[in-house]
Amino acid sequence: MTRPAAAGSAGAAGTRHLRRAVGFWGLMFISLGSIIGSGWLLGALTTAVIAGPASLISWVLASAMLAVLALAHAELGATYPIAGGTARFPFFAFGPLVGFTAGWMSWLRSVLIAPIEVEATLSYLDRIGWVRDRVHLLHPNGTLTAAGLVIGTVFMLLFTLINVLGVRLLSGINSVTAVVKTAVPLLTVAVLMALAFHGSNFTAGGGFAPHGAHGVFAALPAGVVFALLGFEQAIQLAGEARNPQRDVSRAVIVAMAIGTALYLLLQVAFIAALDPAALTHSWDNPVGKGNFGPYATLATAVGAGWLATILYVDAVISPAGTGLVYMAGAARLSYAMGRERVLPRPLSQVGRSRVPVVSTLLAFVVGELAFLPFPSWQALVGLVTSAAAIMYAFAPVSLHALRLRDGGRNRPYRLPRGTAMAPAGFVFANLIFYWSGYEADWKLGTAALLGFAVFAVNRRVIPAAERSGLRGRSAAWVWPWLGGMVLIGRFGRYGGTRALPAWWDLVIVIVFSLVIHYTAVHLAMPPEAVDEAVEHEEEGESVPPPAAAGR
Repeated sequence: MTRPAAAGSAGAAGTRHLRRAVGFWGLMFISLGSIIGSGWLLGALTTAVIAGPASLISWVLASAMLAVLALAHAELGATYPIAGGTARFPFFAFGPLVGFTAGWMSWLRSVLIAPIEVEATLSYLDRIGWVRDRVHLLHPNGTLTAAGLVIGTVFMLLFTLINVLGVRLLSGINSVTAVVKTAVPLLTVAVLMALAFHGSNFTAGGGFAPHGAHGVFAALPAGVVFALLGFEQAIQLAGEARNPQRDVSRAVIVAMAIGTALYLLLQVAFIAALDPAALTHSWDNPVGKGNFGPYATLATAVGAGWLATILYVDAVISPAGTGLVYMAGAARLSYAMGRERVLPRPLSQVGRSRVPVVSTLLAFVVGELAFLPFPSWQALVGLVTSAAAIMYAFAPVSLHALRLRDGGRNRPYRLPRGTAMAPAGFVFANLIFYWSGYEADWKLGTAALLGFAVFAVNRRVIPAAERSGLRGRSAAWVWPWLGGMVLIGRFGRYGGTRALPAWWDLVIVIVFSLVIHYTAVHLAMPPEAVDEAVEHEEEGESVPPPAAAGR
């Protein structure tokens, strides 16, 4: 493998490197703060409408599937503790083409989260009477007005400023907001269960599963998976962790466990607190048409207006804190791809505060553009969930390949039964992608094509002597995989033609996923190429913390 001249050296980013300044609690709160965002404010209503009480099964199913993917990320993050890891693990295993594909999908998903979280904040604020009457942030269908766009831009500018000022400030602010974001949902659960627990709601409106298994699966991309996303954010900032081998895996696992337990409790409390009269016939409208603040509405209905006030305050804190962290994650991903030379080199430039400034500014610009074609919370959720599924799918297949090609490397954490769990994780990610629906899938396929156009243009401007080998053979599985999944979605029952029989569609996804997984592992780069790629990317990645810094 030809090494690009100075791509990973200080010359690629001036004389500055990332600073290792974040400890375990900072990393854990970064992941937890990403998990607890707008998903808890809006997800329960969306999933209940689709699946009824069986939405609880959706949460359990999603938690189990994402737990496998989280543990795969935990092993990779502890073994290869560098910034923007979700873009770089596939690069280590399969080379630049696959690394770019994974990085592009990861970046697209991360860069869209900040505007999604701003959308959620404005949705809740617009429920406040004087805000709705005097400012008017949302149209009746939930899309942003001109005033909403202006205030949304102010939030995005604030995220950008905090990110540019440094990772230590980011970690400190996020740790505080993450504590608040965890305490308020727990308080909401306790109050709603104490004041209004209608057990009959769990069989009302057509029974426990009014839309059957299809409803359970359809709820996954409509809010369940989206709510649980974010555990990998500690991995994106691993290049700035003080003790990444020890702390990264623990941070991911602890954050995922807390987030899962919290979301299950919230869904139970939400269903039980609904007015049984609203569920007499169906779950189509459990809290009122056009209501974008379901928990606040329920709190008011049960006589806890004070809780509704707290929820409106938290509606700013929770999504804003998540948007802040995701902007940081998006910046580390484009930074990583800039170092790999699959995106323009200036994206890897590090400013005086030791953060990737150019990449952060790019995240702001693209986030602003996302307000235009996707102006509502729900419009963005399906696309982001689909992109996240592809991003997560790269982790287990990379883990399996790297265990075989780079097995001698120290692994502070190991995924239990990794050779069996890795292909299972790849299957789970593909099922989530399929359930996201054909509408989101084909758009994501188009976005992938756009990404390769960017890749091709960038490669042409790199001097021939500095271009790394593309490793086309190791990447030969990617387009058959992505194209095959979009094709299955086209004929499936989630936005497709429904030509594939029920349940057989899932069998086809599973079998296809296993074939692709083992083919990819077989095509991975040889051990010496993997070792060279890892060494090259680790070179000049970050500087250690000052001697006085504690653990």
